[in-house]
Parts: sequence; C-alpha cells; structure tokens
Amino acid sequence: MEKDLGSAAQGRGAVSERVVGAATAIVFFLVGVVMIVDNYKLGAGWASDGPEAGYFPLRIGIIICIAAAVVLFQTLSRKGADQKVFVAFVTLKRLRLVLAVLLPTFFFVLAIKFLGIYVASALFIGAFMRVMDRFSWLKTIATSVGTSAALFWLFEKQFLVPLPKGPLEAMFGY
Repeated sequence: MEKDLGSAAQGRGAVSERVVGAATAIVFFLVGVVMIVDNYKLGAGWASDGPEAGYFPLRIGIIICIAAAVVLFQTLSRKGADQKVFVAFVTLKRLRLVLAVLLPTFFFVLAIKFLGIYVASALFIGAFMRVMDRFSWLKTIATSVGTSAALFWLFEKQFLVPLPKGPLEAMFGY
C-alpha cells in the first residue's frame, strides 16, 4: 500500500505518513484536553469520602495528552516520513462507507436530545436494518421496537437508571 513519492503523488488521495500521523496525534491530544477540562469542572480532587467523579478520568486525559504529544514529536522528527505516502488514504468509495455509519450516528446522538434515547434507538436500528441490510418491514419494526422496549425495561425498571426521555415517554408518564 506504500509507494515512493513520485508514483504516489500521481495517485488520487495521496497523503504522507507524516500528515496522517500528525493529524491523528492532534485529534487525540484535543480529546485529552476535553477530558481534562470537563473532568476538572466535574471535580477531580480528593473528597473526604474518596476520589471525586472526575479524579481518574482527568488523569486518563493527561495520559492521552502526553502520549499524543510524544507521537506528534516522533512523527514530525522522523527522517524520511515525507517520502512514504499512503496512496488513496481515503478513497471516495471508502469515505462513503465511513460516512454511511458516521452521519447516521451523528443524527442518532442529536435525536436523543429531542426524542429520547429509546425512540432514537428504535429509529437508528430500524434505519440501519432497512437501508443497509434491506430487511423486511416486519423484521425491522419488530427488532427495532423490541430492542428499545427491552432496553427501556432493563434500564428504567430493573436497574432504575433514568436515561434521556422524549415526548413519547412523557405521554406515558415517564
């Protein structure tokens, strides 16, 4: 999958190993920063009864930032990294496959805010079954609604863990 710079530069979507490594390290560093900031706000100290909720996640965020900084430094200081390229690191066909999962997942997370997790989950499961795998409507509805109902029973009734709810659950008094 690797070729020299001359032949790879002609290929569509050629990206150097240095660019891919640096971009990945920066993304992970930012994830670590978000973890640090959020868990500091949550409480990352030691309380009278033990560690606060953000104590361990904050430290994991610090470890992620350190590891990402090391990877970034190694990537940028490595000799010859610009000569190695990934030909078609992201081809249009592969990008479509990634987006076919990423975009519905983004909308699923967004739908949780407005519809609640159970209705959003039923729609998400149903959409994947129907669009991606072409299941029949009966199997799609039975599986998506059945899974959401089972999760509702498990979390709301058995574990007594309240998860985000929407207008449908409000109609039923939850």
